[in-house]
Amino acid sequence: MVILKNYSVEKNPLYKYINENSVYGFDIPDVSMFGMVQISAQSHPDAPAYEYFGTKCTYKQLIEQIEKTSSAYFDLGVRKGDIVTILMPNTPEAVVSIYALNRLGAVSNIVHPLSSQGEIKHYINSSKSKFLLAIDLCCRKVSEIIDETQLEKVIVASAGESMPILMKTAYSLTNKNKNSYSKSDVRYISWRNFIKNSKSTVKPYMPTGDKNKKVAIILHSGGTTGTPKDIMLSNNNFNAFGVQAVITLYDVSVGDKILGVLPIFHGFGLGVCVHVCFCFGACSVLIPSFDAKKFGSIIKKHKPTMLFGVPTLYEAMIKAEGVEKLDFSFLKYAVSGGDTLPKPLEDKVNAFLSSHNSDVRICEGYGMTEGLATLSLSVYDGYKSGTIGKPLIGNEMCVVTPGTNDVLPAGEEGELCVCGPTLMIGYRENDEETALALREHADGKIWLHTGDMAVIDEEGFVHYRLRIKRLIISSGYNVYPTQIEKVIEELPEVDKCAVVAMPHPYKKEVAKAYIILAKGVEGNSFTLDKIRQHCKKNLSHHSVPYKYQFVKELPKTPYGKVDFMKLQKESEEVTAK
Repeated sequence: MVILKNYSVEKNPLYKYINENSVYGFDIPDVSMFGMVQISAQSHPDAPAYEYFGTKCTYKQLIEQIEKTSSAYFDLGVRKGDIVTILMPNTPEAVVSIYALNRLGAVSNIVHPLSSQGEIKHYINSSKSKFLLAIDLCCRKVSEIIDETQLEKVIVASAGESMPILMKTAYSLTNKNKNSYSKSDVRYISWRNFIKNSKSTVKPYMPTGDKNKKVAIILHSGGTTGTPKDIMLSNNNFNAFGVQAVITLYDVSVGDKILGVLPIFHGFGLGVCVHVCFCFGACSVLIPSFDAKKFGSIIKKHKPTMLFGVPTLYEAMIKAEGVEKLDFSFLKYAVSGGDTLPKPLEDKVNAFLSSHNSDVRICEGYGMTEGLATLSLSVYDGYKSGTIGKPLIGNEMCVVTPGTNDVLPAGEEGELCVCGPTLMIGYRENDEETALALREHADGKIWLHTGDMAVIDEEGFVHYRLRIKRLIISSGYNVYPTQIEKVIEELPEVDKCAVVAMPHPYKKEVAKAYIILAKGVEGNSFTLDKIRQHCKKNLSHHSVPYKYQFVKELPKTPYGKVDFMKLQKESEEVTAK
């Protein structure tokens, strides 16, 4: 267990939940996610909760915004248990909506705004959502599929809603032709009118006794088999993670800043940059989209005390303009997750921080959306270069012989398994995959089988090795080869497709598609363009293959299956440019 130094409930009210006699070393507050924000607001109402392009909001104001928005959703017809799809980047409207829906006992189904229209339709229909909050820039895609859904109302919000007036005006003028939907269609309502029409006074939902049984948030990931799934997470999951973070990063104080650049449709982003931030009583600087060219000026302006990001974010940081002479003594933590941190990059970042007056070392963490966010972290007494650290308080890790529940001794390589309070409820409407991921071991505990290979050494440090599952991580985003293959094979011109990762100097990995064309189809530029356009229409931006290669046949294993390992090795011989 982490030994806390100089802590008190005056510093953070969540410290009262520390309980060495508890199974996790702490008790989990039996409140909603909204209830956790209330705890922070009651303790320090005037502290900044978020900042957005210069617009600041205190915890007291945040609670007021959540209550107002909660009433607006209620007036729209949202009730306890309803699933509302959110198609938004990191904006105040998105964050406030997540907690407003949680306050009603409704569920937020959070979707990547760069998803294709086919994916958006799937996420809406599979969740049976009647209500959608969408960024205006996605309205063109939504308008083309809305008649094929059960949507009754689409709330349209702009990234400029909460910007200062001059910036908002400039944003509106720049993007006025990108907001495409019929103003006469009564199914659409602007965010402004949505909030303006709010009249009801609604009591908050109290999840007492729900524990880990009822879903609060749905996020999307590839699971242990690398195929897209709906991950159900509870209030308990988020609140347990909040307490874990407060205990682990014990020198974080009210008023500290987290750079909220990780997207809210990802467990790492929603879990750390939003919910954990609010549990700290810290301020989340919301960034709707990451721009490497502006990253230096953002750091210089806000001086965040905590940086959480994928490895490419740190590559951008050390190359950013405007940070050459910046004093980084303001920084308390630099945490890398979402992808493996290469040792050369770790050394570069540490050298950069040291030369900029910081004694902070970059910490590598490990997590999965199935476990909400961070499951282990290399920090404090759990720091060891080249490892993903030790499990967070309340978590346990072991390695097993792949395909079994047989635990291996220290020093042996096997599939990494995790046990703890942040493990998902399961995959929505997919009991078979849930049973493969969440398994009861001989100790009677439920363990998440991660699909990743690792070694746990004699000191308890976890050494990540490789992924078992077919999954590509491009700039920190999960890309699912099976999904890409399915989309490409929809075309009558294609007989068979196999997708693997190929190296990329900045994104680390991108998708490469090997394609066998149907009989009689020529592999010319016209065919290639048709496949490429089909992918752009039906796949998210990060999932569109970087390279396409027509082949006569695909290599096979002795068992007659596609030899993805051989294709992978071939693709690794050429780096994308």
